[in-house]
Amino acid sequence: MIDKRMQSKIDRILVRHGDIENSLGDPDIVKDQKKYKDLMMEFSHLSDTVECYNAYMKSLSQYKDALELSEMEEDGEMRAMAEEEAESLKIETDRLFTELSVFLVPRDPLDGKNIIMEIRAGTGGDEAALFAADLYRMYIRYAENRGWKSEIIEANETGIGGFKEIIFSISGKSVYGDLRYESGAHRVQRVPETESGGRIHTSAVTVAVLPEAEDTDIEIRQEDLRIDVFRSSGPGGQSVNTTDSAVRITHIPTGVIVTCQDEKSQIKNKAKALRVLKARLFEAEEEKKNAERAANRKSQVGTGDRSERIRTYNFPQNRLTDHRINLTLYKLDQVMLGELREVFDALKLNAQEEALEG
Repeated sequence: MIDKRMQSKIDRILVRHGDIENSLGDPDIVKDQKKYKDLMMEFSHLSDTVECYNAYMKSLSQYKDALELSEMEEDGEMRAMAEEEAESLKIETDRLFTELSVFLVPRDPLDGKNIIMEIRAGTGGDEAALFAADLYRMYIRYAENRGWKSEIIEANETGIGGFKEIIFSISGKSVYGDLRYESGAHRVQRVPETESGGRIHTSAVTVAVLPEAEDTDIEIRQEDLRIDVFRSSGPGGQSVNTTDSAVRITHIPTGVIVTCQDEKSQIKNKAKALRVLKARLFEAEEEKKNAERAANRKSQVGTGDRSERIRTYNFPQNRLTDHRINLTLYKLDQVMLGELREVFDALKLNAQEEALEG
């Protein structure tokens, strides 16, 4: 049930939602593209909350009616039907309450941004590279289920279907808000296909989730860049390797280096490399701003440190364990197919609880 503090927050959201709806018709605001875009993004997020709240209140009312009917009904068969309907409505009401609680998690201004995700094989050799590919497919399936778009920026493939490294972008509604907690070390326990003795191996993959920077977020001076071009190497065919299409960009003040050779066009590779560079520099700037807050933060979700082991995927037991929030699910097969909503909701709720305590 919604308590007073939760209802007060919802009431403020309802008022803000109405105010923004009225503001969006103001010609002066429409002229200010940045302000209009920011308001539209906020309105979209609040609309999801309002719709969920209305659905919850409707389901709660129907549940109470069905429960009352089941208690008043004297006919045994009719009472059983009413009780069954009440139980079904209770499940739906509880589901909507959980969803509403997630929507009420304090929203970071970055949550609405698109992301650049970097997945790298760690310890475990070929098996780690294969799991890196599995994680990539898992995130892409989740993105497809959400109606998001993805694009590979750079991929360093192995000869057996794995990735030593893959960098890709995901764009859509609330992408960073969903995927922000995926940064860290992901550990896999399973029997590799190449293992004849049936022994379980442990490998690791690191994931970094970077909010994609817009031109207004960070400024990069041309004189701070050193751009080198060279011939692509690795998979791609003869046409890839016959021209200097690969690009390496060095940001001189920070020493950050980004290489891209996935495209046959030097211009496209340069554009992709700049996107990654901006995202890395933007993330570094955000981390600097939040350093003090992060040091004092007690949340089990963690700081997003890439050396921090955040999750274990145990294939023999069909088990996923998120170590930050002590979440264990015995449906790893479904998770690997992109069914990550339960995991993400649990992480968001935990973050909300910690924020309220802090």
